[in-house]
Amino acid sequence: MASVTSLSDSVHQRLAAALSAAVPQAGSADPLLRRSDRADFQANGILALAKKEKANPRELATEVVSRVESGDVIKEVEVSGPGFLNITITDRAITENLAARYADDTGRLGVPYAEQPGTTVIDYAQPNVAKEMHVGHLRSAVIGDSVVQLLEFTGESVVRRHHIGDWGTQFGMLIQYLEEHPHELDHKADEVSGEEAMSNLDRLYKAARKVFDADEEFKTRARRRVVDLQAGDPQTLAMWQKFVDESKIYFFSVFEKLDMEIRDADIVGESGYNDMLAETCRLLEESGVAVRSEGALCVFFDDIKGPDGKPVPLIVQKSDGGYGYAATDLSAIRDRVFTLKADTLLYVVDARQSLHFKMVFETARRAGWLNEDVKAVQLAFGTVLGKDGKPFKTREGETVRLVDLLDEAIDRASAVVREKAQDLSEEEIAERGTQVGIGAVKYADLSTSANRDYKFDLDQMVSLNGDTSVYLQYAYARIQSILRKAGEARPVAHPELDLHEAERALGLHADSFAATVAEAAAEYAPHKLTAYLYQLASLYTTFYDKCPVLKAESPEQIENRLFLCDITARTLHRGMSLLGIRTPERL
Repeated sequence: MASVTSLSDSVHQRLAAALSAAVPQAGSADPLLRRSDRADFQANGILALAKKEKANPRELATEVVSRVESGDVIKEVEVSGPGFLNITITDRAITENLAARYADDTGRLGVPYAEQPGTTVIDYAQPNVAKEMHVGHLRSAVIGDSVVQLLEFTGESVVRRHHIGDWGTQFGMLIQYLEEHPHELDHKADEVSGEEAMSNLDRLYKAARKVFDADEEFKTRARRRVVDLQAGDPQTLAMWQKFVDESKIYFFSVFEKLDMEIRDADIVGESGYNDMLAETCRLLEESGVAVRSEGALCVFFDDIKGPDGKPVPLIVQKSDGGYGYAATDLSAIRDRVFTLKADTLLYVVDARQSLHFKMVFETARRAGWLNEDVKAVQLAFGTVLGKDGKPFKTREGETVRLVDLLDEAIDRASAVVREKAQDLSEEEIAERGTQVGIGAVKYADLSTSANRDYKFDLDQMVSLNGDTSVYLQYAYARIQSILRKAGEARPVAHPELDLHEAERALGLHADSFAATVAEAAAEYAPHKLTAYLYQLASLYTTFYDKCPVLKAESPEQIENRLFLCDITARTLHRGMSLLGIRTPERL
């Protein structure tokens, strides 16, 4: 199925042709077309062109109008103000364009693929081994997952990477404790739940910490164990692997609850780059990008200074020979550029890491690993706040466990579903409650621009009113209910019919889905898609209030309105799936 040219593109082409005909010497001028509340579209590119050509804008606008090819798509064009053009489209064009999208049997609704897709490595959802996932891990996972869906939908080759914290000095303490208490991670049953795996790890971590803080000899043994780990001692590595495996049982259970696909092959933690660290340092030192300073290997920057005015370097290797995060991150860049052949490296990481990544990216540019053809971008996200506007904590001041948060969202959503459910069984209520609760959490996160902080307010998130995923899910379920009640009547497009104002508004918005997806993918901005879908559901509500569907005036009008209902539902379903959110058929 070929992609469908959107109405705005059709209008844009016709106006650009008229502009070129009116002012041939201007080459291809941009009509600067946008949606308008005065007509279907407004073009205000004539003002800039008139200024450039030293012409009277109103006269030029009138000349352009006389050359616009109207008829099948454009109904009328009028000049307004100092030289704006107000454009109205024919009802037939709206219905025909939607019918072409409806006929796309690939489920893409006629959305084209990007013209020049590349390869993006996206680094997101980065939990730490042997540590509980908390609310701070939520945003990286949710935003990253949606950006993956958006990019893949536009045809980009996406390589997912979960750079988990699975290396470092803290493992000396854990491995040494396990060596001395070998049955601490044993499982009673064959199948172990994520909750059980985490409580095993948590118990062991607390016990090890207690001994480490109290017993100097244990502390010495633990530090020796770090050296063994870094030297690749087989027995030490085998015990380290136990911690990684136990943690993965837990990670996978959390990601499953979040309704996300995380594949084992995509988990390449800090340890995955160990073999490259020495070479990364050698390359940086030999090229002069990094220099020795007080025994450490450092990269300096003119514009990055501490409070005392002294330069703050990026430390690639410490004076004791140990490697910091920078060495790992730079090795990962080498791997992603030269082995995975990426042209974009995208990091979905907390805004508080911005300085670190600025320094790492600049170092990689100086080393020639990033250049005109390969770019690195940090998609920095803000903090999750409580209702009080402060960073989200429990009453005791602890960080909130992610699992507790998700369970509470599911409980609240299940209560909402139960209240509204007419003919759902308990099992169905539980299933829908999970889909609505997890959807609510994801949508609240994604509907805020990533770089802003957002308030985690469950009452607001599961509300049926306002900009929530529940509102969108109910709009979708309501349409499915109408389609089920339609009996013999089928959704069929009738381009010959005149459209009601509410039908036109809904149809024009449904047609701009492709442009929205392209923009959200290009800018890594899922919030642009959530805003679009919320408006789609709102326009549908208005249409539903003003235009009877099953009691319309003629059989043709019933079919055409069912068709508008169905294309709206398909757009909601496809759009929500790009956000990682389910749309239940019944609610």
